[in-house]
Amino acid sequence: MATMDAPAPGPLPRTRNRPLLNRRLAEFGTTIFAEMSALATATGSINLGQGFPDTDGPEEIREAAVRALRDGRGNQYPPGPGVPELRTAVAGHQSRFHGLTVDPDTEVLITAGATEAIAAALLALVEPGDEVIALEPYYDSYAACIAMAGGRRVPVTLRPRDGAYHLDLDELRDAVTDRTRLILLNTPHNPTGTVLTRQELAAVAELAVERDLLVVTDEVYEHLVFEGEHLPIAGFPGMRERTLTIGSAGKTFAFTGWKVGWATGTPELVAAVRSAKQFLTYVSAGPFQYAVAEALRLPTEYFDGLRDELRAKRDLLSAGLADAGFTVYRPAGTYFVTTDIRPLGESDGFAFCRALPERCGVVAIPNAVFYDHREQGAPFVRFAFSKRTDVVEEAIRRLSTLRK
Repeated sequence: MATMDAPAPGPLPRTRNRPLLNRRLAEFGTTIFAEMSALATATGSINLGQGFPDTDGPEEIREAAVRALRDGRGNQYPPGPGVPELRTAVAGHQSRFHGLTVDPDTEVLITAGATEAIAAALLALVEPGDEVIALEPYYDSYAACIAMAGGRRVPVTLRPRDGAYHLDLDELRDAVTDRTRLILLNTPHNPTGTVLTRQELAAVAELAVERDLLVVTDEVYEHLVFEGEHLPIAGFPGMRERTLTIGSAGKTFAFTGWKVGWATGTPELVAAVRSAKQFLTYVSAGPFQYAVAEALRLPTEYFDGLRDELRAKRDLLSAGLADAGFTVYRPAGTYFVTTDIRPLGESDGFAFCRALPERCGVVAIPNAVFYDHREQGAPFVRFAFSKRTDVVEEAIRRLSTLRK
């Protein structure tokens, strides 16, 4: 049979003089994570770009998923809000680690990862024309979800100073207008590794109460804090009734492919988000929900060990990047290190990251993709250290050639 070469991809066709892609999403192409991960595969490079571990989490939790599959638990549609065992475990987790009282029947919603929780929250709570404040640089799905909801994103920029990134509370206050609907927080913060302090969170809470704002807070890195402490803003005065807290199993238990997340808040907030979520995935990850319920009950030693292991990798990679010539902003949390490439004679993070695999066989992410103000992020590059120690060491060896 004769074969034909596939045509080269071209621009999307138009119908009735309109592009096929909804104009709200026109600014969003393929994510940088897909691009850089494909480049890592094509070049055989070490992928320190996309934030996922290269080993599975606890064996007993993987076996719990297998057991659920074999026992027929979750193989059919689970309940829309999530299986009761997991909702109870999430409520127990919030009480155990944060002192927050959550009703598992009315105040917990299980989602297809934190990404769906964010999307469902914004679709539910934001109407066209509403303004949403987000800390810049921000996880890229924030901008797309705000756009899909018809909202207008208003970035407040975290700025590097004295080896870390800082929130300007005056700038945050000035960003609030009569059209502001909610503040989208992320602490510990991806990509900068900032952990908002008690004083900063208290100021955000005071502002939210004063201006009657909702807060959606992405806390998926809550157990990956190396300096300072993680404090859920829902626990601050006046915040319980206006805060939706988002968590995830992927970062804490190293099973990112399971896509199990959750949202907690008042019954009214959770019901609103569930109204949007039911028309997205409806339900997902049935057997994995039972396994994550067991994971959330692991002893404290597991969570302490995870933090200590990642802190050691943070210190290892940070030192290696500094030796290679980067300016390093050592993170207080998450598993990402942000660097400044200007000491290497570079200033364009996109060009640097696209060339890095050929130069030394390592993939990173340009921070500019996380900014509305691209020039603010242009010279910054993010590396992930959620890999085996020997992989991090090999990446450091390869990056050391940049100074030669």
